[in-house]
Amino acid sequence: MTQHDSPSLPAHRPGASRKAPEDPSPSRTTRPWMPALLYTLGFLTVYLLAICTPWGQRAENALFDLGKFREEAWIFPLSGAYGSTPLPPLELSAEPTLMAGLAVIVVLTLVRRCWRQGCAALGVVILATGGNEVLKKTILPRPDLVGAPEGLLDQGFPSGHSAIPAALTLAAVLMVSPRIRPYVATAGVLWLACIAAATATMGGHRPSEVLGATLLACACYGLVTWLLPPAAAPGATRSPRPLPVITLTLALAIALVSGARNDTLTRSLVSAATAFICAALVWYAVVGRPAHTARRTRPALG
Repeated sequence: MTQHDSPSLPAHRPGASRKAPEDPSPSRTTRPWMPALLYTLGFLTVYLLAICTPWGQRAENALFDLGKFREEAWIFPLSGAYGSTPLPPLELSAEPTLMAGLAVIVVLTLVRRCWRQGCAALGVVILATGGNEVLKKTILPRPDLVGAPEGLLDQGFPSGHSAIPAALTLAAVLMVSPRIRPYVATAGVLWLACIAAATATMGGHRPSEVLGATLLACACYGLVTWLLPPAAAPGATRSPRPLPVITLTLALAIALVSGARNDTLTRSLVSAATAFICAALVWYAVVGRPAHTARRTRPALG
């Protein structure tokens, strides 16, 4: 009996061998390089299709003919025009909003002493907003392929106003604990949905420019989180089951209201759809992707 029992003892030990993949798998899942690449490719695709093709330019320019006066937008009273109080970061509140966000990141870094996360958060904001200005002014010009009116040539790709809420939201989630990260992401996503829709519907930027700013911010977030060491990189984020549905539903509602106009339904819906896509992209970058990788690695940990 003992001769048959002794070979059976190692049968319980392969459980230890199953723990061996635990060491490499977290680093591969918490530091993915693919999202940064995909967001970058999406950014370039939007630019090439919407800005560098005659049909892309005609399609977006046609939106301006559907609603020529930004006063027709429902959110116009919060635009900052004619001395009204702007909804940050619209109009002249853009720079103060950005500076306030950077100051909050610095303070949180000093208080919590999370140096790597603080530097990563600053990197996301600086790369997204600074890169936005560099790309718009020097690297990604808007060629006039369709003889557009001069007033439609002023906007640049991507949108600076949309980049601020996207970048600050992505930076904020790096500074907070995983427990409250989904709720911080929800607040930022709703803010982005409002600003993106307002910017598009009032003619400050075309839908492609709003979408490009969000993709650029997500690409910077993916790059920074990939470069972080595993101990400092954001881990898997588990949000309450109803939260994604609630967040995206509220984002859609806010986008519809912020993008609404009195003179054209088409432009209102296009602006709202663009803002909702931006909100979904940021939500997926912050919450959706880590949760997906956590589920994918769970069988390996058993």
